[in-house]
Amino acid sequence: MKIISLTTDFGLRDPFVGIMKAVIAGLSPEARVIDITHGVEPFHILDGAIKLWQATRYFPAGTIHVAVVDPGVGSERRPILAQLGAQWFIAPDNGLLTWVMEEAAQSSDDISVWQLENAEYFLPALSHTFHGRDIFAPAAAHLALGADPETFGRRLIAAGVSVTGTALLARLDSTRAVKISEGTWEGQVLLADRFGNLLTNFRLRDFPHGLAGWEVEVAGTTLAAFHANYAAGVEGEPFAIFGSSELLEIAVNRGSAKQLLSVSAGADVRLTRKNSSAK
Repeated sequence: MKIISLTTDFGLRDPFVGIMKAVIAGLSPEARVIDITHGVEPFHILDGAIKLWQATRYFPAGTIHVAVVDPGVGSERRPILAQLGAQWFIAPDNGLLTWVMEEAAQSSDDISVWQLENAEYFLPALSHTFHGRDIFAPAAAHLALGADPETFGRRLIAAGVSVTGTALLARLDSTRAVKISEGTWEGQVLLADRFGNLLTNFRLRDFPHGLAGWEVEVAGTTLAAFHANYAAGVEGEPFAIFGSSELLEIAVNRGSAKQLLSVSAGADVRLTRKNSSAK
């Protein structure tokens, strides 16, 4: 039984998610469909890219991920199928797969990409506004049934090629924090989650010894503490924490850092080693 995941900005008020599931069920009724989220901020490709990256590492090999955050639907942007290591991704070629492709490259996973062109794997009538229904969902169902990826369309990226060789694909601008010196890093807030925690682009892998001895400044506010869990924070006082996605977060115990600090995506974040003389 194949697993197909869905990540979209469709929300749940309209019938779009249910329609995609109906298409999959009609073609591949044995497939198990799992919703990652349909709460991606509308049209916000980076938000979708991060949420997809947060979740997909926990799915088993062979999972087919369908991601639709597609403000360019019906335009010249291409629909693509990507094999990243042992998992599959079907999405528009608009940068939505940037984070998962970077992760695959760092893990030395094989990367192969095909353009979805074979109309045999689409619904018979294509709209210009709902490729999630007409292209992505049926393509996922056919892949789950065992269709050869080589039959979906031309191969764009050959297996084993690193992300640095994927200029054919749309990529989001780099969102990695930058090391300015041994004692200074600069980055930004990427997004706020439902609880108002501010996720930044500082990654735990870059700070293997933690942040003891570092100051965190966000939008001009220096945080008083770094904690290992949310409950350790003083209520009403913002602090830094590495969350479950191993991204540095700005949080408030039982509160919203977003509201307290009046901070949104794109705000500057700076890490400085205390008493550092590094230039």
